Amino acid sequence: MVYCGGLENRFGLTPDGGSNPSLSAKHLGAIVSDLTKYLVWAAIVAVIFVILWWQGQIKRISAYVAETREELRKCTWPTWDELKGSTVVVTMSIVILGGLTVLIDHLFFFLFFKL
Repeated sequence: MVYCGGLENRFGLTPDGGSNPSLSAKHLGAIVSDLTKYLVWAAIVAVIFVILWWQGQIKRISAYVAETREELRKCTWPTWDELKGSTVVVTMSIVILGGLTVLIDHLFFFLFFKL
């Protein structure tokens, strides 16, 4: 019996009714091809890193990150109670604004399309 319509891969059958040895088995050529792709991408990333290092961009990026961390240490962060209170205020503001938007939308719909 021959399975058609995409069932060949699902049941491990070929279109002529034979069976594949294993659905998950890869040929050596496919493994080498995947490895080659990974090595090419690794080489590209390495070349980009070397170019950035040579131009001094890596030092600039690391200095930027260090300065950013230093500035964030100077910040005052809210307490847990302040954070909860602010969250409630923002949530209520969004609900009120959404309700007003729906109300005005219905009002305009009534004025322009029902009258």
